[in-house]
Amino acid sequence: MLLFFFEQVQTAAALRPHLSEAFMTARPRTKTSTNSAKKAVVAAPTHQTLLLNASGIVKRFGNFTANDDVSFSIYEGEIHALLGENGAGKSTFVKMVYGLMQPDSGVLEWRGQPVTITGPQHARDMGIGMVFQHFSLFQALTVAENIQLALPAGESLSGLSDRVRRMSAEYGIGVDPDARVHNLSVGQQQRVEIMRCLLQNPSLLIMDEPTSVLTPQETDQLFDVLRRFSDSGVAILFISHKLDEIRALTSRATVLRRGINVGTVDTDTRSARQLAEMMVGEMVGDVARNTAPSDGDVLLEISHLSRPRPTQFATPLRKISLQARQGEILAIAGIAGNGQDELMEAMIGEWRAESDGIIFLKGLDITHAGPAVRRNAGIGFVPEERNGHAAVPTMSLAENNLLTSHSLDGAVKNGVIDDDAMRQAAADVATAFDVRLPNENSLASALSGGNLQKFVVGREIAKSPEVLIVSQPTWGVDVGAAMFIRSAMLELAAKGSAVVMISQDLEEVFMIAHRIAVLYDGHLSAAMDATGLTAEKVGLLMGGSAAGKGPDA
Repeated sequence: MLLFFFEQVQTAAALRPHLSEAFMTARPRTKTSTNSAKKAVVAAPTHQTLLLNASGIVKRFGNFTANDDVSFSIYEGEIHALLGENGAGKSTFVKMVYGLMQPDSGVLEWRGQPVTITGPQHARDMGIGMVFQHFSLFQALTVAENIQLALPAGESLSGLSDRVRRMSAEYGIGVDPDARVHNLSVGQQQRVEIMRCLLQNPSLLIMDEPTSVLTPQETDQLFDVLRRFSDSGVAILFISHKLDEIRALTSRATVLRRGINVGTVDTDTRSARQLAEMMVGEMVGDVARNTAPSDGDVLLEISHLSRPRPTQFATPLRKISLQARQGEILAIAGIAGNGQDELMEAMIGEWRAESDGIIFLKGLDITHAGPAVRRNAGIGFVPEERNGHAAVPTMSLAENNLLTSHSLDGAVKNGVIDDDAMRQAAADVATAFDVRLPNENSLASALSGGNLQKFVVGREIAKSPEVLIVSQPTWGVDVGAAMFIRSAMLELAAKGSAVVMISQDLEEVFMIAHRIAVLYDGHLSAAMDATGLTAEKVGLLMGGSAAGKGPDA
């Protein structure tokens, strides 16, 4: 575990003196428009120094080519996006830039000189830093203690704390070196990761899905910090699936599709839809929220649900109440770590309250019912973690389908499994939900993230549940799969079911939800009509403004 941690953190680059002065050599950026019909290409910024250039990069894993003749360039002070669906080759490419793997062919050049980046430590010594999507911070330590672990020995903790305060003020990062990490919001923890990287004076900062767990306000703050980095000469390679954010922050975007660079474009000249179509290679349809009936019957009701903190760093639930009505999607928005996992476990029966009269399905008290009983009563559910929770990786899709529907689809009769019926049921789900399989007996582990997510969501919707409870339905899936899943949930609601969706993605929440509640620190706000509601108001509730508490708190 410690070896893994030390490999991930930004370590051991000797700090160069006069950091601020060194950064002030940045030159202004310029933009040009697309100049090729076949492959979108934007002319390089003409007043900047080329920092990293990749030519003809190829990386294969057996017979699979993850990067196929990829070329890429980024300049000092440039904020450059790297886009692509899941499996497009983004992660493979940046891992080679960061020294985590080596290309099979092609050339990487750093400041005009060919280079072989032998490992993350070598990358950091060169001036390449990376902030990973999943943080590597010790919750029980202070900010300064976490940062000290990533730096060469010799500097006192008090001296480091003073340096963190100075740099935090200079760049507007807002990091308190004496705060303990477990008391920080997710956005604050991300700034600790950025500070840890910045203290090593990077010339290139790679950021992997940095806004996926941030409120709109925290995202704005992050962008302000990144623009200051850019102004001081730091190049930023920004990986995200949020295309409106890409257009707001970056100057150019390189798009990968099936391992091939299909173009580099000026983000000012492309709409979010055009960028999405470059990613998927085809037209991207709209997902339109329908109108939910105002008088729909209450199908799922939760009344004053409280739950003690299950572990030291978990979140207790505090008098949560909600109603999910026929024909609607009720979204529960919130930043990760505010009680989502604890609430999901309570709703699907993996944790059960001791008292009666807390959770009702169509008026029937199901508070003490386990998951199987709740499924048979008409509830479908999709946990956040698809591998290991929603599906067993080492089992086939047919077997995984059977685990959740053995009493519903006729595949088991008198205790005997009908293999043909089991395989047919899974095949029907795969066909209906466009799940692309390597072969008809595919293991769950053989599917891409997007295809496995379509299967586990489709498996539940295929049963036509009266209530569908789903957590992070499009987390980590590509644009095409996300649109498909959202459309399927809307169709289920239109047929009269109630959908309860826990999601951190505000774009998704506003796209398909009819009502929105916000979960903060174990409190659930009253549900609000999504029509006329702003992302700013929801973001404030997500960050704790107005307490974020429901009327019964």
